[in-house]
Amino acid sequence: MVFGNIKDMKYYDNLEEEVQQCFNYAKEHDLVTLEKGTHTIDGDQLFVNIVEYETTTPENRFWEAHRYYLDLHLMLSGTERIDTGFIDRMEQKEFVEKDDFLPLDGEANGHAVLNQGDFLLCYPVDAHRTAVQVNGPVKVKKAIFKIKIKD
Repeated sequence: MVFGNIKDMKYYDNLEEEVQQCFNYAKEHDLVTLEKGTHTIDGDQLFVNIVEYETTTPENRFWEAHRYYLDLHLMLSGTERIDTGFIDRMEQKEFVEKDDFLPLDGEANGHAVLNQGDFLLCYPVDAHRTAVQVNGPVKVKKAIFKIKIKD
């Protein structure tokens, strides 16, 4: 997992080239004005999902991880907590291949609070539970870049 803010990119130039592509895309496009939905950048290799939702309690959310894609969560507006953990410390449920979705049960080892410009990069070993409220429910808009893992 990597947690940071897009304004501090000079410290993250060692991240994968495809992750750098995401940051460049965010600089070159006004993501806040993009409609909700999927926006293709490089076919199924790299795309961004623009989402909007209201944060809620942890009990109303679920744990997940992915095997084929890295997730780069970039907060556009609002504040959310993303609970974090490691998949090998959780109960792994049946993997849903067509959705690249690994449901999990377990407890958080930590969390990140994302405000505007903050990002969280999750690798396949990183469990995450998104949309958790910080100080009550708020509406958020977020870009979730999906970066296909090279074989």
